[in-house]
Amino acid sequence: MKTSDLAALRDEPACSHNLQAKTGCVRPTPGAAAGGCAFDGAQISLLPIADVAHIVHGPIACAGDSWDNRGTQSSGPALFKLGMTTDLNEQDVIMGRSEKRLFHGIKQAIDRYAPAAVFVYSTCVTALIGDDLEAICKAATERWGVPIIPIDAAGFYGSKNFGNRIAGEAMIKYVVGGSEPEPPPVDPARPELKVHNINLIGEYNIAGELWNTLPLFDELGLRLLCSMSGDARFREIQTMHRAEVNMVVCSRAMLNVARKLQERFGTPWFEGSFYGVSDVSAALRQFAARINDPDLTQRTETLIAREEANTHAALAPWRERLRGKRVLLYTGGVKSWSIVAALQELGMTVVASGTKKSTEEDKARIRELMGEDAQLIEDGNPRILLEMARAHRADLLVAGGRNLYTALKARLPFVDVNQEREHGYAGYRGMITLAQELTRTLESPIWDAVRRPAPWLPHGVTEPVHG
Repeated sequence: MKTSDLAALRDEPACSHNLQAKTGCVRPTPGAAAGGCAFDGAQISLLPIADVAHIVHGPIACAGDSWDNRGTQSSGPALFKLGMTTDLNEQDVIMGRSEKRLFHGIKQAIDRYAPAAVFVYSTCVTALIGDDLEAICKAATERWGVPIIPIDAAGFYGSKNFGNRIAGEAMIKYVVGGSEPEPPPVDPARPELKVHNINLIGEYNIAGELWNTLPLFDELGLRLLCSMSGDARFREIQTMHRAEVNMVVCSRAMLNVARKLQERFGTPWFEGSFYGVSDVSAALRQFAARINDPDLTQRTETLIAREEANTHAALAPWRERLRGKRVLLYTGGVKSWSIVAALQELGMTVVASGTKKSTEEDKARIRELMGEDAQLIEDGNPRILLEMARAHRADLLVAGGRNLYTALKARLPFVDVNQEREHGYAGYRGMITLAQELTRTLESPIWDAVRRPAPWLPHGVTEPVHG
């Protein structure tokens, strides 16, 4: 990718960094890609497109170390679960065979799996040796008649979040607008219902969360053209330009997609969350307000009133058991504030929230929810997390999977809310699931057992004595 193209991507008008400095996102520095590089960000953003063959053009470790590490789910094709790579080695680089290997790899994927499209991801190695990814993909498209999309996101270009943006740019450049959606179906039970097209951007269907909200859209006559990219299909990405409104679900992923769809096709967009009862209702109201259909607005309010009443009734017994419990939250992005709102709705007290991958808008929302004196955690190494948990007398750590063993060693109850989780917490239904998981974790008898002194220790001694 040209230096000018990278600079343009860093200068994203819709991103909060442009409000802080005229230069936009900072250039990568040594160590900036720790915890996820641009390649990793681009791959995990597009991997949920389920009917596409995803080929990593580079050494096998680039694919093997990060493949399918986000727990996205598909309602149909499972092609995206297959890790494909050109598996370059030293001889391929020295002898100049890497482009031939890629061309052969694309042919093999098409012949064996007949994918709707093939996405080819560059890596640091192939970018450094100068492989012309775009030219190869163009030639392969002409040869086999299948869309071959180059994703030029070498790891050294920047962070994981920057890779999200590169992935979105590739979709806008090569895919969006390539097809028209089917005419909206007519519901025999409600033939008068007017259907409106919408998109979700930055929704990855982790643990099937998207499926908690789809029934709400269906009832309101909101047809989801595409969820980019959770449980998506290639053709759905092609039709995104026909939506009437877009919702950005993850605050730092693919803002450029929402902005460019608005610039090119006039599609308004907003940023929202599906975590917590009030945030789900707010998102549905935003759709109705942007579409500006009085009948849709009325039906939305009716649905919200019914769902909120049912959800609050279902949550009542769980709230009684969770009220007053103190939570240390360490996550990032949209979850840094949306999970705060959900926990507060359950009557819990959030003593601190992580902000490592949060924008200034995210931090402002945290302060709005927790007060101006809110404790924000930027560096969440185990020592800092445990010290903060002790200082604030936290009953529970809510964080990502990498913090699981930190919590267990400290005998602190733990709930995973990041991409490796097994349960979907979005939507009204997800709120009930979240309350149940929090309660089961806090009330597990294991905590009393592991906190008691070992029976073989002398009376009054709680830990082994090391001489």
